[in-house]
Amino acid sequence: MRSHSPDYIFLSAVGILLVFGLVMLISASSIFSFQNYGGDSYNIIKQQLLRGIIPGLFLFFLFFKLINYKTLRKITPLLMLLAVILLVLVFIPGLNTGDETKSWLKIPGLFSFQPSEFMKIAFILFLALWFDRRGKREIKNFWTGFLPFAFWLGLSAGLVILQPDLGTAIIIILSSLMVYFLAGAKKTHLLFIFLIGIIGFLIFINFAPDYQKNRLSVFLNPQINKLSSGYHINQAFLAIGSGGMFGVGFGQSRQKFAYLPEVIGDSIFAIISEELGFIISAGFIVLMIFIFIRGFQIAKKSRDTFAYLTVAGIISLLAIQCIVNIGAMVGVMPLTGVTLPFVSYGGSSLAISLAAVGIIGNISRYTRK
Repeated sequence: MRSHSPDYIFLSAVGILLVFGLVMLISASSIFSFQNYGGDSYNIIKQQLLRGIIPGLFLFFLFFKLINYKTLRKITPLLMLLAVILLVLVFIPGLNTGDETKSWLKIPGLFSFQPSEFMKIAFILFLALWFDRRGKREIKNFWTGFLPFAFWLGLSAGLVILQPDLGTAIIIILSSLMVYFLAGAKKTHLLFIFLIGIIGFLIFINFAPDYQKNRLSVFLNPQINKLSSGYHINQAFLAIGSGGMFGVGFGQSRQKFAYLPEVIGDSIFAIISEELGFIISAGFIVLMIFIFIRGFQIAKKSRDTFAYLTVAGIISLLAIQCIVNIGAMVGVMPLTGVTLPFVSYGGSSLAISLAAVGIIGNISRYTRK
């Protein structure tokens, strides 16, 4: 199969988003870094560069230049197996970080990372390969399509839920359903999954920890418990509202002075809105929408089902994560702790996201003109 130039417009747009994210992280993290790292206002951005940018760029060029997507197709089953093994390892005492959740896997003497981030991409690749090997009739069949899909989805999302990491599990479930839909799923099977999801959610909420029940209560009524469970979302509203049209100025956020929780994580969009205002925030959202549209165009021009579902799945995953993050900050979705891709602090998330962009860039070299 002959190749041509990759989609540099898509890659450039992602590059702009990445640079913008680093600049905003410098501002959002300055007070947090100063307070928690011995007066070093730049500690968080240093960690982002060391644990996210450097390994992320390595993975980007690995999948963009060195590993052809045809080769990626061959190793996908191994990547899925590795993702499952890593998610199981986090439950072994001594290999996790020992906090209330079991989201981080420690490599003694080296580093720690989140296997769930790896699973998000590995499962998309696995589904793309699995559906590519089946015809439309098999995919629509209950026994050969629906049940196997439900099993793999339950395994992948279930291991993440057990950590517990409900936010990441939601991203995996929604992006996987998008791949299933694009592969030609039967509508009644999708409806059945939707109904099962509602029942499962109601059961989960009934037995969920109090902090997760409080998140749902605050979503339904943000004005309750402003000083306790509703504190986070109300401070986010205050930050976004304070920005107005043009913002209070870059680096001038008041909410990052320990008022707004998670300013370097899932709340960073509120800091962007406060400092840069509505116009720049809207431009930021337009840039992301452009990236997603361009990504789906690459998927549409792909030469085979594996490439099509891989690109569409990755773009869906990133888009859903952005929607959930920003939606939570503006109050149209419950807080889930989901980070903003390419912007929020998180080495594992950024590195895997850059690897995913490398995969899309590689596939864009083999699309139909």
